[in-house]
Amino acid sequence: MNKFGFVKVAAAIPEVKVADCDFNAKAIEEQIIIADGKGVSIVVFPELAITAYTCGDLFLQQLLLQRAEMSLMQIVNNTRQLDIISIVGIPVAVGACVVNGAAVIQKGKILGLVPKTYLPNYNEYYEDRWFTSALEIEEKAIRLCGQTVLMSQQMLFSTPTTCFGVEICEDVWTVIPPSSTLALKGAEIIFNLSADNETLGKHAYLRSLLSQQSAKSLVGYVFSSCGFGESSTDIVFGGSALIYENGTLLNTAKRFSLEKQLVVSEIDVETIRYERRANQSFAANAANCSAKEMVRISTDSINEKDGSLTRAIDPQPFIPKEMSVDDACNEIFSIQTAGLAKRLQHTNCKKVVIGISGGLDSTLALLVCVKTFDLLNLSRKGIIGVTMPGFGTTNRTYQNAIAMMQSLGITIKEISIKEACIQHFKDLEHDINVHDTTYENGQARERTQLLMDLANKHFGMVIGTGDLSELALGWATYNGDHMSMYGVNCSVPKTLIQHVVKWVASKEEDEATKATLLDVVDTPISPELIPATEAGDIQQKTEDLVGPYELHDFFLYHFLRFGSRPSKIYFLAQVAFANKYEDETIKKWITIFFRRFFAQQFKRSCLPDGPKVGAISLSPRGDWRMPSDACSTIWLDECKALV
Repeated sequence: MNKFGFVKVAAAIPEVKVADCDFNAKAIEEQIIIADGKGVSIVVFPELAITAYTCGDLFLQQLLLQRAEMSLMQIVNNTRQLDIISIVGIPVAVGACVVNGAAVIQKGKILGLVPKTYLPNYNEYYEDRWFTSALEIEEKAIRLCGQTVLMSQQMLFSTPTTCFGVEICEDVWTVIPPSSTLALKGAEIIFNLSADNETLGKHAYLRSLLSQQSAKSLVGYVFSSCGFGESSTDIVFGGSALIYENGTLLNTAKRFSLEKQLVVSEIDVETIRYERRANQSFAANAANCSAKEMVRISTDSINEKDGSLTRAIDPQPFIPKEMSVDDACNEIFSIQTAGLAKRLQHTNCKKVVIGISGGLDSTLALLVCVKTFDLLNLSRKGIIGVTMPGFGTTNRTYQNAIAMMQSLGITIKEISIKEACIQHFKDLEHDINVHDTTYENGQARERTQLLMDLANKHFGMVIGTGDLSELALGWATYNGDHMSMYGVNCSVPKTLIQHVVKWVASKEEDEATKATLLDVVDTPISPELIPATEAGDIQQKTEDLVGPYELHDFFLYHFLRFGSRPSKIYFLAQVAFANKYEDETIKKWITIFFRRFFAQQFKRSCLPDGPKVGAISLSPRGDWRMPSDACSTIWLDECKALV
């Protein structure tokens, strides 16, 4: 495990010959050595890997059972110099019974034997013909390979860096899998030795099952199933190897491959621990199964030769990946629309007022208003779009704002703020040529005042356009664009807004409207509070001042979603943006992120209402509750120490 909590794991699919224990043992050894060389800490093999799964009545033969034990001894002896933990499937005679077991081995020792709990006796499987369930075995320890070995289906293995448990194939298909109890008792990673045959549609169900088990149990889940080489008399084994973390698939094998495979990834144990701390129902559920007693086994230090990551780190974590673009964007719109519809219905409000700048945020907010009014069968003329040109307004954004409002058929109003701001600066005795925060915020507050008063005049409601990224950075004028009567974008980050507006453009049949929307996406993000260049271009570019939003959204996601510290976020960002940003650039902006995030909490402490769209919200009434005067010292100290 590296210092950020990643444990490198592997699911192996070795070459196999039915009942040829010597061949199988050598194949297993070979993959253990390869996995160890890759820095893998724990590797799991398929069910009954030493004999092969499809031995049938041969499992009752004394010769096969003895050769299986001898082969396990060979594996134990030949890997005794390695730190890696290996989990190997083997049939073991226990008195007058045979168990389908998982032997957990490390450094020449068999740490424990986990017998299979639930034996299938339906369809192609008749395991109860040969094996006895762990529930029917009284022995708690056996002699195996000359060692006294503890045996239990409720066994936890504690390494210096993580705790893991083991279940076997059918176990996870049951109503209450053993892995559920193991997780509640402390297992952070579950390893499943399986023999999962292929039938039409079964693999999709398996993936769904493992994803859900991993997600609801808040665990990493490593699954290895038999592949090519097993008997094909009646069924075929495609060789599935799957690694999940809290519902997310990290890596998988190529099914129906004729070659051996070793699927490697890293489980983020630190994140799993955070998820469990944040999920109080997990603790309550754990208390509810307190009667279950676990056999706890401590291991030696695990292999840590390679702390690098093989798993992909998504540079845009807010963009949905599991859903189609259509489904994801429709769902985002639907949540925003439902929230606004309820607020309008509750207040019996038939009109809304929204400032249209020609930028991303106001574009999405306007589209939400239009969809909501259509849903409520209200005239779009009840949407009063207001463009308020100021000292920094460019022709590009102004024309886009007008074009959008015209194409959507809403009421258009134009109110210049220049004269009002000039008078305001005179009243304040502020030099209009000094472009400081007074100059900028005065314009922002003038716009908000106009919108609020216009809403009063028309018995309407001001719709906020500010997004999650701006709230995180405090990139809003207090009681200016910071304030509204309902903020539809409050939990939508900038990177996701760009994604959604592009999607809307792709669905637009009117070419002029489509071109306008795409130009909005391509326009540099700016509050346009500083005069434009002599050429009429935007001079005040937000990302030049506070940094790239894709970086800040990345920082925000990992900080809030997983409680990650600055050094870990920096490490992940180095991986995610390896070909785009230099390390020094990432350091600069992550420091600014944490400085601004803490300093600007006072703006978030009094946010207007707005709907939660994704996994993260900064609402002071819901997801994020932090005092406005919380100290940022320890986070900024860690930022300074980044190397």
